[in-house]
Amino acid sequence: MKIHLPERPCISDYDDLTDLWEKSVRATHSFLREEDIIFFKSLIRNEYLFLVDLFGYKDKQGQWIAFMGISGNKLEMLFLLPSARGKGFGKCLIEYAVKTLGIDAVDVNEQNEQAVGFYLHLGFRIIGRDAVDNTGKPYPILHLQL
Repeated sequence: MKIHLPERPCISDYDDLTDLWEKSVRATHSFLREEDIIFFKSLIRNEYLFLVDLFGYKDKQGQWIAFMGISGNKLEMLFLLPSARGKGFGKCLIEYAVKTLGIDAVDVNEQNEQAVGFYLHLGFRIIGRDAVDNTGKPYPILHLQL
């Protein structure tokens, strides 16, 4: 399967990206409580999407199926629709981010074991750990670097 270069979402896409984020999180972040998902969803939509450079893929119908957010040399977010997982979109986004955008770092929830394994498989190594996330919630964060 040949995957093309990612597209750049715009502000008018942020509602769709937030919906994609929620579907992805519900499929991969079983450790989160419902109130946490609601809390983070608001931050994603109203703050975090504005703080990163966004890149992603759409399906043939023009719906977003995967996106990432980059800030400096760091991958700040990577989310895929559950139906898009395992098809190479995440790997292609990471390869683009590394080769074209120069990222070499990512933070990941320690409890999201599939994501941790994904990044380790792509060559990232754990260089640190925080016991809580950046909002002070009890979700340990692993710091990874290429």
